[in-house]
Amino acid sequence: MRALWAKMTKGAVAVAALSILATAAPQQADAQELAKTLFGSHKLPAATQPQSIGFYSKGCFSGGVAIATDGPTWQAMRLSRNRRWGHPAMISLIGKLSHDAVQDGWPGLLLGDISQPRGGPMLTGHASHQIGLDADIWFTPMPDRRLTPQERENMSAVSLIDPKTRRVVEKRWTPAHARLLKRAASYSEVERILVHPGIKKKLCDTVTGDRSWLRKVRPFWGHDYHFHVRIGCQPGSPDCKRQEAVPAGEGCDKSLAWWFTEEPWRPNPNPDAPKARDVMKMSSLPKACRAVLEAPDPVSIAAVTYPSGNAAMITRADPIAAIAASGGLPAGASAFASTPEFGAPLPFPRPGD
Repeated sequence: MRALWAKMTKGAVAVAALSILATAAPQQADAQELAKTLFGSHKLPAATQPQSIGFYSKGCFSGGVAIATDGPTWQAMRLSRNRRWGHPAMISLIGKLSHDAVQDGWPGLLLGDISQPRGGPMLTGHASHQIGLDADIWFTPMPDRRLTPQERENMSAVSLIDPKTRRVVEKRWTPAHARLLKRAASYSEVERILVHPGIKKKLCDTVTGDRSWLRKVRPFWGHDYHFHVRIGCQPGSPDCKRQEAVPAGEGCDKSLAWWFTEEPWRPNPNPDAPKARDVMKMSSLPKACRAVLEAPDPVSIAAVTYPSGNAAMITRADPIAAIAASGGLPAGASAFASTPEFGAPLPFPRPGD
């Protein structure tokens, strides 16, 4: 009997161990899934409080909102990518920039990628744009008509750079480009604006008067047909990792001269090496990003699109109450309406609030 009992006990322990392993296995498998696949599959944001988690190139965000495909002073491009989402502060800033830029003489913004609905690494393209605090804006001005869906997918932005000299093509550059960049740099929440080195040099060589804003404009590869706006970590995001502050000075010194040597442009010695986004696993992201993936969807896309409804009703004081009162019309319903005051939008309604 004692031998039989011992044998039965061993069997029970083995069954229990298998049960534990079976439970742990899916969790371990989940941790090894490609993050870009999981985040790229979500069509809507996490309907929770706005929060950026992690770093610009390794993180996610919740409580995101989309900018409307059409606004009074902007049009969104490449709609099939579903990358017009961001932290409410980022979306608010884009609206404010578009309005102010028109006042400065720019015809309106063509918007490139912001973020995926819940951030995270993208299926293609950017290394950053993961926490809802980055946005790309074309140097091509908005036309005086609404672009068709086909044009938004296929229309090419115009590069401002001669690929041979890596300098600005003079006939494509206007003082309005400089005013647009200066306006973007003027906002306190903007920490960096990335442009091609040739554009930075053009600014260094031509800007007169107040040049303090040049500090925020940083040279980087690419960015010849668009500029990249990055804002800092926002209140309510304790797990957002800040980037180092930009160096002091205008950035028109030896650090810029380096970009016009051969070193930055040498061919990649290992061009076939996978990009970080293509191999990044869920285990590499902050643990809170798993909860972002599992959070519920909002009640509709209209409920988390800014601005929706009557644009004239959306005020700096209470944009969400105005959206709710207007019935939450679909994205683009307010296109080319009178320009609203831009505050910080928040998802409405949010389950559980």
